[in-house]
Amino acid sequence: MTRDEWTRVQARLHKLGFNPGPIDGLRGRLTTTAVRRFQASRGLVADGIVGPNTLRALFEGQAEPAPAGLDAMPWFEEARRLVGTVETPGAGSTQAILDWADGLEIHYPGDDVPWCGLFVGHCVGATLPDEGLPAAVLRARAWERFGRPCAPQMGAVMVFWRTSLASGNGHVGFYAGEDPGAFLILGGNQSDAVNTARVSRDRFLGARWPLTALPPGGETRVVDAGGALSTNEA
Repeated sequence: MTRDEWTRVQARLHKLGFNPGPIDGLRGRLTTTAVRRFQASRGLVADGIVGPNTLRALFEGQAEPAPAGLDAMPWFEEARRLVGTVETPGAGSTQAILDWADGLEIHYPGDDVPWCGLFVGHCVGATLPDEGLPAAVLRARAWERFGRPCAPQMGAVMVFWRTSLASGNGHVGFYAGEDPGAFLILGGNQSDAVNTARVSRDRFLGARWPLTALPPGGETRVVDAGGALSTNEA
């Protein structure tokens, strides 16, 4: 869903008496909670995801049609929104990254600690409140047991080894495309920032899908990306 579509959803929730927080087109925790309360009031599955049934109920009887977009991969939309977040060099830390840890109620001393797992944990936890997260969110390889297995596809959680397969070190992010030699991964702590990087297929360990999300759609995106492979993820 676009930001304009989310603004319409928030405005409709507000009109119906379900407080979505600021009507700003951003799908935050207050908006997710308002969606769940609305769904419960209409006898729908209260998962906080604005699918076709929720959209129909929300805009029932309105002259203006419901938004065309669906809230199919809210965690991936959150990841896209955060592109450009950059780690603070030296002793300081980027407040937004610290806030992600606070939102998950986990101890995180600062952004000099690898935060790719924290980024994925925030994106999933902030948008799918009933989704179980790995006990060790910060450990990238812990995401190998997240959700359910799936094929690599748009929005899937993608897990890779780092340094060596036997080291236990890893990297995690979201599938955003692929080329013959690499997966395009939208992730955190990629050259100390949230961006899209090419991660070698040789390092791939598995793809996972949230249990509480809509079923995976299987969409892939093959591109001729070129460029260097990611090597800085810690």
